[in-house]
Amino acid sequence: MARLPRLYFPGCVQHVIQRGINREACFYDEADYKVYLSFLSESAKKYRVAIHAFVLMTNHVHLLATPSDEQGISRLMQALGRRYVQYFNFTYGRTGTLWEGRYKSMLVDSDSYLLTVYRYLELNPVRAGIVAHASEYSWSRYQANVLGKLIQLLTSHALYLRLGKTEEEHQSAYRSLLRGRLPDRQLSEIREATNKGELGNDRFKAQIEVKTGRRAAPLGRGGDSKSVTFREAQR
Repeated sequence: MARLPRLYFPGCVQHVIQRGINREACFYDEADYKVYLSFLSESAKKYRVAIHAFVLMTNHVHLLATPSDEQGISRLMQALGRRYVQYFNFTYGRTGTLWEGRYKSMLVDSDSYLLTVYRYLELNPVRAGIVAHASEYSWSRYQANVLGKLIQLLTSHALYLRLGKTEEEHQSAYRSLLRGRLPDRQLSEIREATNKGELGNDRFKAQIEVKTGRRAAPLGRGGDSKSVTFREAQR
């Protein structure tokens, strides 16, 4: 299956993933996490990207963000990645790249999947066996969404704000949302969507294709040259 060019759609939430090269650690010390978040905050403000959620794992990063223009995410990730690599290499006396190729991103259908992706991010440390409960992990939005810790770089998504009328109601509803584990079906949908570039229903995919003028699903590697369908497609 051919890799699709990234889809860019201003105002649409994106789930962004960046991994360390060869799955090596990107964070060694607590200070590294703090520096990364500081750089993320500065870059998000500069390129006008709203950061709704994040989780910093030992060897990779997940972000849930909405850009204000079509270049917002790419500019943020380039600036953030470059600046953090310079810091990391200087701090640990290393050279070369830190990241595994280009970051991955997918457009998220907010109405149908946003809260699911929130859960996916928050429960990542639990699935990895690092902690027994999301509240025990320091480097995710859970600290703000449920525990009420102020994290300056975060912007609450409108759908999160609909969970209640007050911050206490938001936190209570979100805490309930995170009970239990994410169903295998939803895990598979998110992981498959990471390679396709979008996560949503057929209507959402059609809307993305209309708005961007680009297909939202990858083409196959070919077809049966003897079939009618294949011949018709070549005309």
